[in-house]
This record gives sequence, C-alpha cells and structure tokens, in this order.
Amino acid sequence: MNLPGPLRHVACGRFELSLDRPLIMGVVNVTPDSFSDGGRHGTIEAAIAHATRLLAEGADLLDIGGESTRPGAAPVVPDEEIARVAPVVSALRDCGVPLSVDTRHPQTMRAVLELGADMINDVGAMRAPGAIDAIRDSGCGVCLMHMQGEPATMQQAPAYVEVVSEVEEFLRGRVDALVAAGVSRERVVVDPGIGFGKSLRHNLLLIDALDELAAGGQPVLVGVSRKSMIGELTGRTADHRLAGSLAAMLAAVARGAAIVRVHDVAESRDALRVWQAIDEAQ
Repeated sequence: MNLPGPLRHVACGRFELSLDRPLIMGVVNVTPDSFSDGGRHGTIEAAIAHATRLLAEGADLLDIGGESTRPGAAPVVPDEEIARVAPVVSALRDCGVPLSVDTRHPQTMRAVLELGADMINDVGAMRAPGAIDAIRDSGCGVCLMHMQGEPATMQQAPAYVEVVSEVEEFLRGRVDALVAAGVSRERVVVDPGIGFGKSLRHNLLLIDALDELAAGGQPVLVGVSRKSMIGELTGRTADHRLAGSLAAMLAAVARGAAIVRVHDVAESRDALRVWQAIDEAQ
C-alpha cells in the first residue's frame, strides 16, 4: 500500500500551521466537572482569563471545551455546550492563534465555526450524523480521535485484539471518509485517544507506536497531560502529575507527535525547547 507523505503543515481555518516543530495546544475547559482542574475555569470569565495566561506562556493553539469527556462523564446537550463555549470563542477570536473547539456535536460545530473557530477537535471522529456536513465547507482544521465506547462507560472494560493496528485502521478509515466527502487531507489531524477506552498497557503501547501512526501521513496530536495513566504510574493525583506528563509528552514527540495537548503550557514549552535543542545538536 502506498501511503501519502507526511504533511508539513495543517490548514486550520484562518491559519496555516507549520509543523517544523512540535506545536503546543493549551487546554481551556469551560466545564464544572473537568478531571484536570476541578472546574476552576468553569465560568466564562475564568476561562477567558485562563486562556489569556496560556497565550502568554506560549500556546500555539487553544482548545476550548464545554463538555467533560473524562471517564464516567455524563453527556451535555448542545445548547448548554454552546452557551459555555460560544462567549469564550467570541472573546478570543482575535487572540492571534487558532481556536479549536473540543466537541462531538454537529450543532455546536456549526455554531462555533460561525463565530470564527479554526478547528474542531472531535472525540467521536466525525461519526455523528451531520458532523462531516457541519465542517465540510468551512475550511477548519479537524482532529479525529479514536475512542472505544462512550465517555460514560469507556473505561469499564476496554479490550482489543491488537490495539495499535486497530486504532491505526480506525483512524485511517475516518481520514478516508472525510477525504471522500470532500475534506482536504491538509485539514486533518489524528489522535490515538490516550485514556479513551484504553487500559494503561494499551496507552503505553500506543505511545510507543506513534511513529507507525505518523507514517500514515496525517499529523498526530497526542494528549497525555495529567491523565489517569500518569496517576497509575506515579501514584499522583491530577494536580501533581506535571513531571509524569512532561515525560510522556516528550516520549510522544520523540516518536512523531506533531501537536501536544497540555494543561501546563509554560513547562511544556521549556521541556520541548530543551528536547529540540538536543535533537538539533545531533
């Protein structure tokens, strides 16, 4: 099978993102029940202030979410999700970096794209009815994530015959579905979905095999920041997982991750600068 060559840029709404270095996506949760920050940025004002801090720390993109997708989370109806994220997107529209919105609901996708969002980060990989139609003609970037099951139940008993090949096959199929629908490959990023219907071993195997996913040609986005796998390995609670998160992030970048989704932007940028300097010295 002839695979396409790796993309060196991502078409992302109003922006074209160079992938000459790993990019940092800062997390902005406008939710009362996020696993990572306990809802500290759950109000619109707090979320905007937090986003502003992440920009000052050097975020290359912002990922704004109004529905928690932590294990066991209850779904949020689109109207409520829109009420949470739309004011934040509007306030940050001219912040100078692409705005991604973390949503699996086509109604929300349409609403935030009209407000100027540049990317849709979909844990459902555009499988919801109407999702592809919602983004097809917008020019936005799209992140397709693998998830086994639904957030409410995904961690109860995740099982695979061979996790790497199954995730790779799923993501390739979703990319092909978007391309067949008229979405340019240059708009598409893939995410193996660390922690989304995976055991600790599944997560470790996927991170170790990121170079195989990257070989498919699409840029790979990875989110490991503060996740339960870090807690399982270190025994730390979510607000004490920085060191473990940085180690996992660097392991992912070393294996081909093009974008890293993080909560701690300043520390992640410092770690990446040191890693990149060493890598370039060779």
